[in-house]
Amino acid sequence: MSRSIAGFDFGTSNCAVGIMQGKQAQLVKLPEHGNYMPSTLFAPQSEMICGWLYQQLDAQDKAQAFQQARGQQLSASLRALKELKLDGYDEHLSFGQQALKEYLVDPADCYYVRSPKSFLGASGIRERQQQQFEDIAAAMMWHISQQVKQSGQAELAKVVIGRPVNFQGLNSEVSNQQAISILSNAARFVGFEQVEFLYEPMAAGLSYQQQLQQEQRVLVIDIGGGTSDVSMLIMGPDYLATRDHQELVLGYNGERIGGNDFDIALNFETLMPSLGAKLKLASGQPMPIKPFWDAAAINDFPAQTRFYEKDTRLLLQRLLKEPQLSPLKGLLRLSDERQTYQLSACAEQAKIALSEAQTSTVDLSYLIEQLQVDVTQEAYQQAAERLLNSIATLSDDVIAQAGCQPEAIFLTGGSANSPMIKNFLAKRYQAPLISGDNFGSVTSGLTLWADNIFE
Repeated sequence: MSRSIAGFDFGTSNCAVGIMQGKQAQLVKLPEHGNYMPSTLFAPQSEMICGWLYQQLDAQDKAQAFQQARGQQLSASLRALKELKLDGYDEHLSFGQQALKEYLVDPADCYYVRSPKSFLGASGIRERQQQQFEDIAAAMMWHISQQVKQSGQAELAKVVIGRPVNFQGLNSEVSNQQAISILSNAARFVGFEQVEFLYEPMAAGLSYQQQLQQEQRVLVIDIGGGTSDVSMLIMGPDYLATRDHQELVLGYNGERIGGNDFDIALNFETLMPSLGAKLKLASGQPMPIKPFWDAAAINDFPAQTRFYEKDTRLLLQRLLKEPQLSPLKGLLRLSDERQTYQLSACAEQAKIALSEAQTSTVDLSYLIEQLQVDVTQEAYQQAAERLLNSIATLSDDVIAQAGCQPEAIFLTGGSANSPMIKNFLAKRYQAPLISGDNFGSVTSGLTLWADNIFE
């Protein structure tokens, strides 16, 4: 079988693959997902992921590297798969929208991961957790690579993968090394022959510069699902082919702020109060806020772990002895039925609705009978203020690094559609605001770069 060169956007919110068609980068339409696969994975049990991946690789004689890396852990996972079958459970993994559908059938009895990229740079993870992240990333890469083959394209071989400037983590350099190691190992396990990484805002900029007739200094602001990356780039006709891309970077910075964080902020500030977040204890003390934040922070692995721990449940049960704190029953139910992702999805839908409407009504009757919460644009603006200012701080830092003002601002990423974000940036910076393909710019740029560097 022929082997292909591709750009691979392993995104926080969505994954996509691009290949060259003539001189144009084209996104591959994945049979089960379309151009974009939501970055989600469902498994009946977490223990089965390793064994499932091995079985897929082994069926195509590609399991050697993975088998050597996992050893006894693989044996335990294969036993777990066998037990699942005996107990009448499905033995498959699901991805994208199908993963969410299966999670919602019984959230308390499954393993569901949304935006695994958010966790790759997390501080303090143990070796076993890192291996689990490798297995999740590899399972998603494997599924997408098989989707590419089913679409009629050649098997992926030489791939450029996008990366943020900084992954999440307290020590950015250590976090970046950890995340790149996870992605590199995952790519090796699934059989990619060559892998290179390119900063995502640079990739987005590469797509835009193809349109230019003369040199420009462009501030690329890429607001993705989990990260925001800002770069000041020199762009111009044929610069991709004729100039070293590192020489074209005048400044860059990145932080773990993205669409997920806007969902979290809206959730925490406008939905959690209906579950008791702003109530007072009988002693007059404010309600402990940590359980509410941990429940909302779906992109924070330690926070989600804490929320589902026994200590949090005991705290909520103790607080519920005070009659005026009865709304906490909704938060306790959120924990019992493991529905933090569902609540976050409600916040995300409200955020999308508020792009066009002044008010959005969120149905929380699955937590408290007949509970409906009205969220206004003004409340969302207040909830998002800190995040908007953080994006502005990133942009100001990059402008200072570059020592010049941008001649244009190229806005991309899944959250770039937000009128609130566009209006904020337009008021702050006196430069033309250009919107690219908010989801496809990075993938197209990665594909252009892959075509440039690989033979």
